[in-house]
Amino acid sequence: MRPPLASWMTPVDRDILERLENGDEDELALTPALIAVNTDWRHQTVREHVSDLRKHGLIEYHDQERGIYRLSNLGREYLAGEIDATELEKINE
Repeated sequence: MRPPLASWMTPVDRDILERLENGDEDELALTPALIAVNTDWRHQTVREHVSDLRKHGLIEYHDQERGIYRLSNLGREYLAGEIDATELEKINE
């Protein structure tokens, strides 16, 4: 079951997190452009949402200089259902 979205989130945010999680395979570290290629979202849309997800602690830089992102521990916990969406409301309000 997919976790519920926090009030500030949209389906784009969840799709980005799920793409980085990569299902039952090894997690991915991707640029916004590669996330866009592998989702139904445009590059600019992904770039904007990646910024919000990082601000809220759900993703982090894998390589800041190259703009590559990966899931953070908080992002993994959220996707696993270990953190309720209401708890995400309190982060960077």
